[in-house]
Amino acid sequence: MRRDTFLKSLAALAAAGALPISARASVALKMMIPANPGGGWDTTGRALGKALMDSGAATSVNYENKGGAAGAIGLAQFFNASRGDPNALMVMGAVMLGGEIRSKPPVSVTQVTPIARLTTEYNVYVLPANSPFKSLADVVAQLKKDPGSVKWGGGSAGSTEHIAAAMIAREAGVDPSKINYVPFRGGGEAVAAILGGNVTVGGSGYSEFQQYIESGRMKPIGVTSDARLRGIAIPTLKEQGVNVVIGNWRGVYGAAGINEAQKKALVDLIVRATRHKSWAEAVEKNNWTPALLTGKEFEDFVDRDFASLRATMVKAGMV
Repeated sequence: MRRDTFLKSLAALAAAGALPISARASVALKMMIPANPGGGWDTTGRALGKALMDSGAATSVNYENKGGAAGAIGLAQFFNASRGDPNALMVMGAVMLGGEIRSKPPVSVTQVTPIARLTTEYNVYVLPANSPFKSLADVVAQLKKDPGSVKWGGGSAGSTEHIAAAMIAREAGVDPSKINYVPFRGGGEAVAAILGGNVTVGGSGYSEFQQYIESGRMKPIGVTSDARLRGIAIPTLKEQGVNVVIGNWRGVYGAAGINEAQKKALVDLIVRATRHKSWAEAVEKNNWTPALLTGKEFEDFVDRDFASLRATMVKAGMV
């Protein structure tokens, strides 16, 4: 085939969207972040976007934040506006599954295209620096005395910090339905509420609280991991006699209606980005645990986690 004919064919395929993304000369991606700025999904999405560009996998990434309802509002917009778009991505994770189990929104995550799991992160529970409580034991004692007096602040209803709070109550012999949980649309709102003393105890990923813990404005009282986080002297709930372990994974989905070739191209872009030093630096900085999973393995993982979260939430009295 003549070179000019080949180039014309390549251009026609790209225009039709049939050419794998990795083979196109320019890739402008759109990233839906179904949460307000400042939270774990926002941090993950922007770190991934930077790695996509730094690695050369994408020439640009345009972000859109749309918070609320455990990601259900952003998911609905992504589903409706991006159908068939091979350049669209959405950040999601365990929080979205928990929200769906709890509220049954009109659009399900099963209606969009699974691409990859990226990381796992555990929740840290903190107290405002001026809190009258000093430890997890103090919080649990007050919870037993008057469940409603302890205001738990964290992500959307059904988030892993919400589930963990219900599990802590259950372990303490308190009816989980009695807990006073205050959901926030993004990490920035939760941080403001904790620093302002508007909640008793707050929960989120360590990366969201790190600067406030290090500056002494928040006091960490426990982490939901099985063992202590790498290089961080925060005791686990388990070692303090509260047998609760729960992780919060995050990943990305593609638009509804894309074909297998387009799906594979997106997977290839994500894998390329996660191999770049830019992503490794973000993982280290935020104390995330790398957990890359793609293809059928990721789809099967989501199905299993959906069932596991449902069982945990039923047991905790949340469903």
